[in-house]
Formats: sequence, structure tokens, C-alpha cells
Amino acid sequence: MSKLQQYLDKLATLDFRNMYEGDFFLTWEKTDDEIAATFAVADALRALREENISTRIFDSGLGISLFRDNSTRTRFSFASACNLLGLEVQDLDEGKSQIAHGETVRETANMISFMADVIGIRDDMYIGKGNKYMHDVVDAVTEGHKDGVLEQKPTLVNLQCDIDHPTQCMADMLHIIHEFGGVENLKGKKVAMTWAYSPSYGKPLSVPQGVSGLFTRFGMDVVLAHPEGYDIMPEVEEVAKKNAAANGGSFTKVTSMDEAFKDADIVYPKSWAPFAAMEKRTDLYGKGDDAGIKALEKELLAQNAQHKDWACTEEKMKLTKEGKALYLHCLPADITGISCEEGEVDASVFDRYRVPLYKQASFKPYIIAAMIFLAKIKDPVATLAALKAKATQRHMQ
Repeated sequence: MSKLQQYLDKLATLDFRNMYEGDFFLTWEKTDDEIAATFAVADALRALREENISTRIFDSGLGISLFRDNSTRTRFSFASACNLLGLEVQDLDEGKSQIAHGETVRETANMISFMADVIGIRDDMYIGKGNKYMHDVVDAVTEGHKDGVLEQKPTLVNLQCDIDHPTQCMADMLHIIHEFGGVENLKGKKVAMTWAYSPSYGKPLSVPQGVSGLFTRFGMDVVLAHPEGYDIMPEVEEVAKKNAAANGGSFTKVTSMDEAFKDADIVYPKSWAPFAAMEKRTDLYGKGDDAGIKALEKELLAQNAQHKDWACTEEKMKLTKEGKALYLHCLPADITGISCEEGEVDASVFDRYRVPLYKQASFKPYIIAAMIFLAKIKDPVATLAALKAKATQRHMQ
């Protein structure tokens, strides 16, 4: 049996009907079947591309991207996903739009969506703002479609918000599934999601929160480690606890990186800013308090500097399961002696895992494409089978 057929057979057993004409905000808003369906479609699309078969389901249309924070991997992954399915990509540069002149969210959302099939948004810098903005956009285009302004309601894909980074964390999980030979092999595996030192401040909370909210659904033992004061959102911790209890895994918190690394099967050392500090930062930006923002930055950099020993070193990697834990990072990493004087990870550790890290990142375009596919195609199994049967060559060989 071909790989593609295996994915189609798996997809046929799942209930994902509510994803059709839907949006993708947070992973924990999706059912287990819907998460599994996203993985199955991502794998199926990759299998087709590996066979040089076109996966274009659109003859025309736009994918609109709006990045309110810097991006390399996610920006190109979104563009790749849209292209894979046959959509052109148009980036919305707010500095060159009428948003600067006071254009409302409702107006902007409708004006960019006349021929848009998907809108991807990254808005991760301000607590209580990013996910809400995405919902405001969806509410606006839903109303526009209902009123006959738009021929279709564009699907929204969360490319990272203040709460979750679903495309990243699902790409991470699909990478893990392949590395460990199947989802059935993940139960009981220990995951160390740990804070790590960075010489910069203000990194979003969405990756550790996304990992906590998603990985606990697979019966894994997720350990969240950070120094005192670097807490994530309490409501996300509650999600993780409930997921762990429902799926036979565990979610624990420790204040020792060594304890988290001990016998871990997977390590994810990544810097983030304290939740309380990010709340304060959002408030200061809202007030336009430049002096307060600079003071907070100075305070947080000094706080970070007290924890330079929170780094993924060769010594800490030796604490992991047989010293061979799978190292994950969403990239770019702060690499000691390479991108900074002292950072999240030793250069030797990073270099040893460079190929697996690139493979980890390579799943993201397919995850995004799968999210779009499931929202736009009523019968994904039949459509994927038809693409295979048609076998249109992606490029001439």
C-alpha cells in the first residue's frame, strides 16, 4: 500500500466535517479527529509532491498575509502553502495601507478579501490583542459574505498570536510523529519545554503555550521548566492539565532546567518573556509610554542576565534519555558564540541537530496547506484521490 493510500485510509476514519468553511485559531479548540485530519492531509499533500503530482485545487484566488511581527519561516511557509494549492500571495503592508489613516478592521478585512480564499495573520506581541484581532477579522468577513459583498468567506489561519502558535506546534508534532515512527509511540515520552537564556527580551509566549496545549493531547509527559517569575498564561496551564488528564499523560512545572532535561526524550529550550511583563508591556504600548517601555526593557534584560545558566549545553544534553534526546527549536535560535556571545544553545549542540531542525521546519508549509485544504474542500478524501488519479505533473521531467 502506498503512503498516500495509508493517509487517505486514516482520513476516512475521522470526523472533521466542522472544519469545512471554518477557521484555525487555537489547537485546543479543535477535536482530536480534527488535529489528526490536519496531520493526515499534510502528509498526503507531501506524498503527492514527492511524486511530482500537482496539488493545485485553485485556478485563481489570493492568500493574504499580514505579519505584525518579523518572520522568515512562517512567512515563507504561508506563501509556499498557498502556492502549493494554486493561490497567489499578497502581503498586506500596514505602513502602505489606509490603516495608518484610521481605516477600521471591518473595512480593511472586506477590502482585502474580494478574491481572497485565505487570510494568514501573525499578531503575537501584545497580550489580549492578537487573537482578538483575528476574531475581529473573521467577524468582519463573515458579515461581508452574508451581506453579499464577498463571494466567499476567506478562511483565517493563525500564523501566531499572543496565545498560541498552531502552525509551528503542529509542525513540531508532525516532525515528532515521524521521528518516533508513529503517534502510537508517543505515549509516556518525556518532553522538556524549558525557558532558555536570551540576550534579548520580549519573545512571545505562544510557543511554550502552544506546546503545552498540544503535546499533552498525545499522552506525553510534558514538563514546563522556567525560573521563578517566567510564568505562562494560567488559563493555558489549565488547558494542559485537562489534556494530560484526559489522555493519560502528565503536565508538571519545575524551576530547574536539569530536572526537566533528566531522562527527557525531547527537549525544547526556548526563551520567552514573563506573562506579567508582557501584560505590562501591552499596557505601556497602549498608553504610548516610551519611557516606561525602555525602563521595562532594561529591567527584563537584567532579569534574563541572572539566568545565563539556563542554556542547552552538552552537559545538559547528557542528562537526557541515553544522552540522545530530540532537540527542537522554532528558530532562529540564539546560538552561543555564533549569533550571540551567550544564548539558548551551545553551537556544538545546535550544529549536531541542524538537519533534524531543518526537517522540523519543513513540515510547516504542509500543515498550513492542510488547514486551508480542510476549510475549502468538502470531501478531502475524494479530492486527494482525484489529484492522485489525474496525476498532473508539477514540473516536466
